[in-house]
Amino acid sequence: METSQSNEPCTSPSSSACAGDPACDLVTVPARQGLEAVDILRRAGADAVGPVLHDDDRDTLGFLVPAGTAACWDVPGSTCTETDGRGLRLDPGPPVAGSDWLLPPGETDPATDPAVLRRALGEAARLIEVADKCC
Repeated sequence: METSQSNEPCTSPSSSACAGDPACDLVTVPARQGLEAVDILRRAGADAVGPVLHDDDRDTLGFLVPAGTAACWDVPGSTCTETDGRGLRLDPGPPVAGSDWLLPPGETDPATDPAVLRRALGEAARLIEVADKCC
């Protein structure tokens, strides 16, 4: 797995808190890397960890990030999609069939800080790469 060399997004995402704004963006990563990143974020006591969606059908995790993040998201192996509120419900129930909240809205910050997420995904990719080489 590779990660971007950049540690900061190239533009500042809007200050939208996402919780009341359905125009959040969604960063989607493979579940293994995403679960590792969640663990890294929680161990580090990251201030801005928002809701995380687990899609069982696609074996992915989705991190809610502030609107505007998708414009410059460049982490290989992940995608960042502008949701513009389409199909995204920020309530504790699963937003789509085959998915569930790993970290539900209301129990977390409104959105994950994209710079913090970028660093955690990079660290997760490196840890997974080392673990795969050891075994």
